[in-house]
Amino acid sequence: MEVAGDSTYITPSTYNRYQELRDFDESKSGVKGLFDSGLAKIPRIFVRPAEEIARDQSKSRATGLQIPIISLENLAVNRPGTVAQVLEAAREVGFFQVLNHGIPQSILEGTFVAARAFHELPKEVKAEYYGREGKRRVKFSCNFNLYKSRHAHWRDTWVCHMEPEPLDPAELPLVCRDAIMEYSKRMKVLATILLELLSEALGLKPDYLVNMDCAKGHALLYHYAPACPEPNLTLATRHHSDPDFFTILLQDDTGGLQVYYRDQWVDVPPVAGALVVNIGDLLQLMSNNIFKSVEHRVLSKDVGPRLSIACFFALYEDPTSKVYGPIKELVSKDRPALYREITLGEFMTHYYSKGLDGQSALAPFRLPS
Repeated sequence: MEVAGDSTYITPSTYNRYQELRDFDESKSGVKGLFDSGLAKIPRIFVRPAEEIARDQSKSRATGLQIPIISLENLAVNRPGTVAQVLEAAREVGFFQVLNHGIPQSILEGTFVAARAFHELPKEVKAEYYGREGKRRVKFSCNFNLYKSRHAHWRDTWVCHMEPEPLDPAELPLVCRDAIMEYSKRMKVLATILLELLSEALGLKPDYLVNMDCAKGHALLYHYAPACPEPNLTLATRHHSDPDFFTILLQDDTGGLQVYYRDQWVDVPPVAGALVVNIGDLLQLMSNNIFKSVEHRVLSKDVGPRLSIACFFALYEDPTSKVYGPIKELVSKDRPALYREITLGEFMTHYYSKGLDGQSALAPFRLPS
């Protein structure tokens, strides 16, 4: 999922920003390396523009919104009510949390242990996985859009492409191999359940989205954000929507995840044992805007490390063979198609070429009204 960077936002200044980015990138030690050095101030490449900070402060007032929490317990009896809850959450907020999802707490805790184990490996070991180019299925880097963003993000990411072609476990470090393989297997089972509920929420047969290969491929992103010495000057992740069908996120109890709702930033508070689910750009397109893929971000904290594991469902390894557009059953004279049909390759190329610039990745594919 990493792509080569360019110098889109790099402008001449009194210091060589590009060289600072290169030096940081070539250290192959990420933000964890900066934290371990004991620095008291963050490097300039991480500092957000003052006008962006001021604008966000005006959009951080309390809204009273509570991110929906949906129980998946006893679906055989509670299914109609659960489908209604999923529809409301996916249509109104684009985010919800699920409890009673069938994944034991021991598996969730083991996944955190695995994430921390990798990111806290010796620098020389992690460096063997470092890279932002090529088609390696397991790689570590800091910021896929390091050379594009106006500021770098205070977090490292380890990416594991698990499917559609099964990942060879030997490509994973032994210290976290078993936990990752088990979590991946559990994610695929849960994804099928969620896609059935989402299909029914759209008035379709339960297997519709599964048959559209929405759970055929997935990647695990293990994010690690150390404590930041100047958290008010940067972000762990800039605002963006996800370039996939949907995402399942496991977050620790540090907090910091926010969703953009009605022109305000709203916290997605950690809930013990819960998994966060959010609609991706591709499912917004397929649902013809019934479901919402909304912007979200992660604040930096002066405590840490903050750990989160995002499971992205999309066919990243074979993006050109299948065409997606608004589902025909959801299109009518009264509700015409809002987007043209696209290949996943076309969409992914656009998404990664623009970086996290705060603009909707769906805009270029919108049909004229």
